[in-house]
Amino acid sequence: MASASMETTAAVNASAKQRSKPGRFAPNYWPFVIPALVVVAAVIVFPWVFTLWMSINSWTLGQAQVFAGLDNYVRLASDLRFWESLWHTVLYTTLSVAAPVVLGTLAGLIFDAQFPLRGILRGVFVMPMMATPVAIALVWTMMFHPQLGVLNYLLSNIGIGPQEWIYNQASVIPSLVLVETWQWTPLVMLIVLGGLAALPREPYESAEIDGANVWQKFRYLTLPMIAPFLMIAVIIRSIDAVKSFDIIYAMTQGGPGTASETINIYLYNTAFSYYDIGYGSAMAVVFFVLIVALSFILLIVKQRANWSDGEAR
Repeated sequence: MASASMETTAAVNASAKQRSKPGRFAPNYWPFVIPALVVVAAVIVFPWVFTLWMSINSWTLGQAQVFAGLDNYVRLASDLRFWESLWHTVLYTTLSVAAPVVLGTLAGLIFDAQFPLRGILRGVFVMPMMATPVAIALVWTMMFHPQLGVLNYLLSNIGIGPQEWIYNQASVIPSLVLVETWQWTPLVMLIVLGGLAALPREPYESAEIDGANVWQKFRYLTLPMIAPFLMIAVIIRSIDAVKSFDIIYAMTQGGPGTASETINIYLYNTAFSYYDIGYGSAMAVVFFVLIVALSFILLIVKQRANWSDGEAR
């Protein structure tokens, strides 16, 4: 009996060793990987390599391409319009992140409470982010019209004079941020609601026993525990706002003048309106570096945020 068991064990070990050796007909997975690599190279790698090559060339559409080295990047450093567009991008991104995060958090706290028709109101509240950006831009452009817009009509009913909205250099970026906030506050609300649904009840029960009020429970319990979810919302909104193009272009084309011209709009105008492909490519490379730097900063901040279980991830 013992010898039979030993023979069985030896046979199993021999079979395992045989399977562990690479055989002549071992499965080869490269045929399945190569199509994905080809697609990645064609869609991502080649365009960026070609953009880098164009950025070191002086190339205006319809003219000969001339090698320029770093001249396009030197030109960027002294381009006041580029620095102005960079400032507009920073301002637009900051406001477009801060307003939806604050209002979305408030909306999440409101819709987390129990009240009649809560589900229907939630559905109505998230509808703006389902609309297409160009349609939103057209509707808000009509609403912002100084003479025919409904917003100035509503303001006139409460004794406030007509505003120029997107037709004034001082108010164009806040007006665009208003549209961005209207569309993307529901997204932040959904993220906050997910965080609130995952919070434990025990800390709140202990706080109520200790006599904590509503503000104290929010300040010392809710806010720290949903901070990682807020960081996710900040990351998503930052990435989306910094590359925003469609709403701005459809509503203002960067105007009036260059008052709402972000890097995206300036890059587009340079490459496809002025046909300066080389300079536009250099601008695209610099913009890509800025986005990568912003992404790293946001990821570092996110890693330092503590989850509700107290562990940093």
